[in-house]
Amino acid sequence: MKRWRLIICLAAAILLVAWAPQASPASQADNPNPPDRPVKLIFIHHSTGENWLTDGYGDLGLLLAENNYFVSDTNYGWGPDAIGDRTDIPNWTEWFASGQTPTYMDALFSESGQHAGYTRLFDDPGGENIIIMFKSCFPNSDLAGNPEDPAGTYEELSVAGAKYVYNRILQFFATRPDKLFVVITAPPLSDRSNAENARAFNNWLVEEWLEENNYPFNNVAVFDFYNILTDRDAHHWYQDGQVERILGDDDTLAYPSGDDHPSRAGSQKATEEFIPLLNIFYHRWLAGSAQLPPVSAPPTSGDDAQSTSGSDGGDSSVPLPPEVVQVVDDFEADPGGWMTNWDASTSTTITCGIEQGAGSQGTAALRIDYAIAPGSWGACAWMFDAAQDWSAGEWLAYDVHAGQAGLPFQVALYGGTSEMMETYIHYRETPVEYPDGFVPFTSFWGEFQRVQWEENAGSPFENPGHVLGLAFGFDGYPDAPYTGTLWIDNITLQLTPAYDPAGDGNESGDDAGGGAGLPCLGSIILPLFFAGVGLIFKRR
Repeated sequence: MKRWRLIICLAAAILLVAWAPQASPASQADNPNPPDRPVKLIFIHHSTGENWLTDGYGDLGLLLAENNYFVSDTNYGWGPDAIGDRTDIPNWTEWFASGQTPTYMDALFSESGQHAGYTRLFDDPGGENIIIMFKSCFPNSDLAGNPEDPAGTYEELSVAGAKYVYNRILQFFATRPDKLFVVITAPPLSDRSNAENARAFNNWLVEEWLEENNYPFNNVAVFDFYNILTDRDAHHWYQDGQVERILGDDDTLAYPSGDDHPSRAGSQKATEEFIPLLNIFYHRWLAGSAQLPPVSAPPTSGDDAQSTSGSDGGDSSVPLPPEVVQVVDDFEADPGGWMTNWDASTSTTITCGIEQGAGSQGTAALRIDYAIAPGSWGACAWMFDAAQDWSAGEWLAYDVHAGQAGLPFQVALYGGTSEMMETYIHYRETPVEYPDGFVPFTSFWGEFQRVQWEENAGSPFENPGHVLGLAFGFDGYPDAPYTGTLWIDNITLQLTPAYDPAGDGNESGDDAGGGAGLPCLGSIILPLFFAGVGLIFKRR
């Protein structure tokens, strides 16, 4: 395990040297051309964003469609708990760093509706939204405090509070390198009372935010909507083969419309400059983020240690992703627990076992080869000798590599008792854009739902303190066989404080909760598994 973490830290260090979050001269990887296939994008916004999207005003929706993006959006009244009403900077922790985040993200990733007047040029290509754009409106440029304030300790509409919010939500973004998150800075106000603070905060967001947090993934980008609206000669664009951000001479709105909504001319300027940058952000993400290994938290002692609090107690360096509390299986030792089951009445075959040299760090991984007959099923599962206490973890993490993109699979957890097991499934799919290598996946407990043929169907998994088993399963297509290979590595529980809904920084430590080490093969539960697992995947 120490060797594994050392390799991760070295890899992260190399990546940090090679990649800078700040705008810089383009490398060969910078590609301003549209994606070569339709990409699903969703934009969280209110009125300024609606104007920006609308045909004949900002034209963003239409131009995105012309660049091969299938655009959806949210607005007032959207989503569970009407979360779409709340898009101020202090609200982003509710979206991305609260106990309701799994619910909101399920809705956001699957949303395909329109809430503004823009043109789509092609039909929904299917699957989840890949790009998540989000923006606060112009009142969020009225930030209290002082330009040089460090990150604070709670959400508020101030320089310190805004930095706190963005540091917090970055922790969630690190758990989803399969998505590209694009921050759109809030537009400027005409009132210059706190204009200096707004400029300083947005400079920090573009130039320092990711670097301060040692963020190693390419799945977060910032477009300085604020800056380009402050001066006719201010830009954030791709020009003469490089990405440039040219600051204006003022910090207030240079494109008024009669109020603080940016004018048609300002919105169209933003569209013209944003589209090539979005293409660059997309190609950078596609080329890099899905291939990166997980990273450990910064060291806590020695010359390389980083402070995790500022002078006011606020975070100045966020551990990303969180520390591992418990390794469920890194496949470096074969405990003999993984076993297969399948529909023996058909031609289905499935095998699973440890393959040396196939892991995400060149070590071992679980390899599953399956050929599922039409309408049939197969599974690779590990049933534990005794119920495992996984309550110290906020979610289950695992790395996945597949022979091709778009392969559906299921992750199953078993609860209940040995006499009456309960089955909860999270349906997944290998990413449509699938570079070579492993992709880190996360499954929050609430994303596992009770199967339809059991009591309380559709209810979320709520008892990670009592887990009887874990499985990866596959359904056959109704009229065609389903054949493929899936590799699984680094199945871990992730430490709850890294996804701390209260934001109070309480940490339980490496030994908090959890079962002891790797679980054992269950001699009592195993017969029940073979009796019932067929129904788990067969009756989807």
